[in-house]
Amino acid sequence: MTFLLALTLFVLAVFLGVELITKVPPTLHTPLMSGSNAVSGITLIGALVAAGADHSTLTTVLGFGAVALATINVIGGFLVTHRMLGMFNRKR
Repeated sequence: MTFLLALTLFVLAVFLGVELITKVPPTLHTPLMSGSNAVSGITLIGALVAAGADHSTLTTVLGFGAVALATINVIGGFLVTHRMLGMFNRKR
């Protein structure tokens, strides 16, 4: 029963995320991505806790995957933010 509840929650979260992202206009994607770095950092900390909890092999593997994906998200967000802020620098 717990697995079914977790699976239902995951499917609803994916559906809600897709619906929200598709409704955002393209001009707001970059500022929203730079703002989501804090959320990705929190996700990274949670993934590290899950990977190091050592409850089972599945938990460790899923935690490691979450760490990898959250790290990619944080680095990508910082790169996009750096490029966005570079657009406002004066030309030399």
